[in-house]
Amino acid sequence: MKIDIFNHLFPKSFYDKYINVDSNKKDLGKRARGIPTMVDLEKRFRILDEFGEYLQVLTLPAPPLEILAGPEKSPQLAQEGNDGLAEIVLKYPDRFIGFAASLPMNNVDAAIEETIRSTTTLGAKGVQIYTNVAGKPLDADEFRPLFDEIAKRDITIWMHPTRAANFPDYMTEVKSKYEIWWALGWPYETSVAMSRMVFSGMLDRYPNLRVITHHMGGMIPYFEGRVGYGWDQLGTRTSDEDYEGLLHSMKKRPVDYFKHFYADTALFGAGPATKCGLDFFGVDNIVFASDMPFEPGPGVYARETIRCVENLDLTSEEKDKIYRRNAERLMTPASVKVTA
Repeated sequence: MKIDIFNHLFPKSFYDKYINVDSNKKDLGKRARGIPTMVDLEKRFRILDEFGEYLQVLTLPAPPLEILAGPEKSPQLAQEGNDGLAEIVLKYPDRFIGFAASLPMNNVDAAIEETIRSTTTLGAKGVQIYTNVAGKPLDADEFRPLFDEIAKRDITIWMHPTRAANFPDYMTEVKSKYEIWWALGWPYETSVAMSRMVFSGMLDRYPNLRVITHHMGGMIPYFEGRVGYGWDQLGTRTSDEDYEGLLHSMKKRPVDYFKHFYADTALFGAGPATKCGLDFFGVDNIVFASDMPFEPGPGVYARETIRCVENLDLTSEEKDKIYRRNAERLMTPASVKVTA
């Protein structure tokens, strides 16, 4: 049994209404429209048949809702998108084990309401949050009530990177070229969001917070030395803020906070990177994911990701944790723990 915990699907009504329209025919909207299995369930089922006992957890693809609509309308988009995913899961339980709800992050009160509604009424397994909210960091004070609610209800977070071409690679330019914003910018985004959660004290405030970082924790595993011994010297490079005092106030080494995160295997068939992530996070904090359907051909990412896991020096029990058991542990419905 394999549970693909981080992949993407648009309910057709949502896609037709908000994505497949003239105003979004660029960048990520262009990418989504070029992939039939982003919407077409029958075509996706034909791909899934290859993998035997294989269930998916659904999430809405990018762009974030706060990019598609302002704070007055984004709650409506969240409700429609989450309702659509819930209907698909209910209709095809032999294909989809659940979904993670999208939130209107530019309207925090509505995001809290949608978190409660989607997890207690629709049966969402958690919530999907992006690495920034239209350029704002997740540790900004305005988002604290939402994280308070998530932590109180013991809800798992699916954290997806986001950045567009309007984030330049150099200060002298106005946009990122050659899709660097995606290939290198997204892993950086994930790493920055994790770092802000660590150093802002969020993981001390919410010690049981569960965050699944897409694409194996971005850059963090590869830069373990800098995250470890490098940040053990926090403050030695800075004179205008008391980072040394911050370091002494932390309950453990910075690198140990990073090992608290969960990471998925969606690395597009990169075997050495998969092993690097496993060595950093440990087998109990790795979950199987393919990032379907953002692949160059039908089933390529799932096929290649399975190959990477099978090539690791793991016991059958350890592989079962990655393929299934860790995901099951993360998806305990919030409604079982806290009533609305």
